[in-house]
Amino acid sequence: QRGGAVDLALHLTKDENDHVEVHELRGFVAQDLVGALNEAYAVSRGTQCKKFLYSLSLNPPQDADVSVEDFEVTIDRVEKKLGLTGQPRAIVFHEKEGRRHAHAVWSRIDTKVMKAVHMPFDHKRLMDVSRDLYLEHGWRMPEGLADSSKRDPRNYDLAEYQQAKRVGKDARDIKGAIQDAWAISDTKAAFSHALEERGFMQARGDNKRASLVAVDTQGEVYGLARTLKVKEKAVRARIGEPDALPSITDATKALATQMAQNMDRLNAELRQHHERLKADYLSRKAALVAEQRAKREAMTKAIELRSIEEARTRQARFRPGLGGVWDRLRGEHNRIRQLNEQDAKAAAIRDAQEKHRLIQAQLHQRWALKHRALSMQKDLSSQKREIVRDKAHYVEMKNTSRDAAREAFKEQRRQPRQSERPRRRARNRDGPSLGR
Repeated sequence: QRGGAVDLALHLTKDENDHVEVHELRGFVAQDLVGALNEAYAVSRGTQCKKFLYSLSLNPPQDADVSVEDFEVTIDRVEKKLGLTGQPRAIVFHEKEGRRHAHAVWSRIDTKVMKAVHMPFDHKRLMDVSRDLYLEHGWRMPEGLADSSKRDPRNYDLAEYQQAKRVGKDARDIKGAIQDAWAISDTKAAFSHALEERGFMQARGDNKRASLVAVDTQGEVYGLARTLKVKEKAVRARIGEPDALPSITDATKALATQMAQNMDRLNAELRQHHERLKADYLSRKAALVAEQRAKREAMTKAIELRSIEEARTRQARFRPGLGGVWDRLRGEHNRIRQLNEQDAKAAAIRDAQEKHRLIQAQLHQRWALKHRALSMQKDLSSQKREIVRDKAHYVEMKNTSRDAAREAFKEQRRQPRQSERPRRRARNRDGPSLGR
């Protein structure tokens, strides 16, 4: 998203390229690029939008044979993806050093409502289109374009494991991970390595229609040809015959063994995390207690000094000498004594209240610290139960048949946890059901 119509037009038509072709001007009155983009600027003046243009570059791989029609289809696809359908646009082709690329520029101003087209998450949407194009054309996908979120669960650290538990896996994500591995690989070894990085293992299928498969860490099997939407022959041409690959059962057991070992590693990492949190809590508690003790001592000293000063003030109310004798004779001494007693009592109540407020505030601080520690302890216990349960699943998966283990795991996942089970309700014979 940008402004600067004239600067962009001059940049797209400058002579540093071997060849420049203004391929299309759609939705503009002007017949040249500078005039067309200036029209977009003039329309934008009726709005508050400063970045009234959307500029896009399309750079196929160096050795790719991309026709004009392919560029146009891709630009139409991007236009729809970004919500720019029907907006005025310009397409410019550049050729330089034997490489051809294109630029597309749209006006973002919708003249029907005189507002700029809202374009949230445009970069993410463009990345999705780019990935699809590499897959559809069979180009080798750059490593940076492959989705790094589909990592090998055998290498998860504790935070990644917890995130994976919260989010789960979508079937489209699994398919995309296998397609990513295929797109960035051009040899059997590279494909195998890319699959392993995403938590899969190549295996020999059970039938001729799916003789080359990938197995994930849950024991699920994916036919490579079907998942990649290519012919079985094309898969074999890249990675060879399936005879040298392990069977599905052997691959499943190997993955289960690795995942069980990973659960042990995560459990050890969780224990270390618990020890760090415990040490941090004890350190914070000791520092807080020391700070609170210092404040209490300072308050006690301040109250003592103030009490001494107030006692002196009260004593100074009695006159010495003959004045004092006269005050006793006329009852003034007795009145001052009663006043001092009242003041001393009020001061004692005030001092007690100040001390009580400090103590209550400090109790709240200590409880807040303890509450956070209890909450973290609860989370850690829940995470440990998850890890122990998952390890038991992988051990069972290693020792039993693939289908039986997978069904047992799914059934276990469907069972609610102890804390999530609904409370029993006792029904009163004469009234509605009453909870405990």
